Amino acid sequence: MKTLKEVPIGSTVTIVKLHGEGAVKRRIMDMGLTKGTQVHVRKVAPLGDPIEVTVRGYELSLRKADAQMVEVQ
Repeated sequence: MKTLKEVPIGSTVTIVKLHGEGAVKRRIMDMGLTKGTQVHVRKVAPLGDPIEVTVRGYELSLRKADAQMVEVQ
């Protein structure tokens, strides 16, 4: 299992599954991160948090904790 947190900068991946429960999972889905969506990792902050990605045509910053809940391939 590979998570969005582990994807190198410049890579494009597809979301396979979302982990998490209740409100946390709903918040991730509301940001546009749903199964089958392509995500491009643009940059990572110097200390690794947050991660900036492009999803559905817009830029999104994610905390490492949230990125770890997104399984990709």
